[in-house]
Amino acid sequence: MRSSSKGNIFIISAASGTGKTTLVSRLTKHHDDIKVSVSHTTRQPREGEEHGKHYYFVDVPKFETLISESAFLEYAKVFDNYYGTSVEGVNILREQGYDVILEIDIQGAEQVRRVWPGACSIFILPPSFQALAERLVGRGTDSPEVIERRLGKARKEIEQAFMFDYVVVNNDLVEAEADLLSIIKSHRLKQSCQHLFIENLLENS
Repeated sequence: MRSSSKGNIFIISAASGTGKTTLVSRLTKHHDDIKVSVSHTTRQPREGEEHGKHYYFVDVPKFETLISESAFLEYAKVFDNYYGTSVEGVNILREQGYDVILEIDIQGAEQVRRVWPGACSIFILPPSFQALAERLVGRGTDSPEVIERRLGKARKEIEQAFMFDYVVVNNDLVEAEADLLSIIKSHRLKQSCQHLFIENLLENS
């Protein structure tokens, strides 16, 4: 963990079934200076989910109060449930020197880019639509009709990849994780991210 400056913000988005969550989990498991922001949601916890670890589970009035207080970097309502990224939660991690990953959808990514233009955005792509279809079928949780709808939605989401700073193709988990890490490391070396270090160096020369 770096102590010379605040951590950076990395937006990571992808179409459903691309393997974004698996990639991010591997990255944070192998690198303890990178953390994932824990989102707030109004949906009910699923089996095995813990408050504060997987999500901050709150009721609708509480979430809407937080909206009125501008407490979220981004938020959205999906299938009657709210999801949002806490400004305070992200800032606490950044102040501690962690780089923070926001694992969010296209809509959320657009909101964060408007509020925080210095955030680095990364889009995860499948190697092909055939591979994506095979992954969705392999889950064994959706009917052919649902899979067809997901693929149609995925195409629209992938069209938004042009709006992101970097694109990583998830054909191999190990290679894709290495690509993600190389983006994070190179972003840390940008002059804008090293500004405080340069100032301190000059002050103590």
